[in-house]
Amino acid sequence: MTIQPCDHTSVGILVFRDGKLLLIDRKRPPLGLAAPAGHVDKHGDPVKAEELRFQKAAVEELSEETGLIAISLDLVAEGRKENPCRRPGGDWHYWRIYRAEVMGELKPSTEETRGHMWCGVHQMRDLLGGVPIQMSRGPAGLEPVWKEWFIELDILKMFPR
Repeated sequence: MTIQPCDHTSVGILVFRDGKLLLIDRKRPPLGLAAPAGHVDKHGDPVKAEELRFQKAAVEELSEETGLIAISLDLVAEGRKENPCRRPGGDWHYWRIYRAEVMGELKPSTEETRGHMWCGVHQMRDLLGGVPIQMSRGPAGLEPVWKEWFIELDILKMFPR
């Protein structure tokens, strides 16, 4: 299988349910716990408005990785991060991070994930402090770019009280 070059654009989707944030345990590099995310390149028509392409990518990546359907998206952050991916040339990405309201049943992709967790505020505090969480395959920590995003977003304040 040929891996296409990196397009340097990524989306991430924050999903909260019952006071917890959905994290997936990534099966492909870069490994670690992360919000559902993916590249923008394969989603939509490149001549369409950029924001629509990012939104389409967010909706499709969320569905591909989790089976959940986004019914609304709210842009919470965007910016460039130095972060590697498995694609050739993939050493940085321009990100848009959305908070999504979702419907449907969680059905994580076995091709994209090794598991998932609904992370509570106390678990997130541990992860941000570098304490790994026990997953079915063993201990797992945050994917580095997501640790950066969660710190920048002050994610602990985003958890419902």
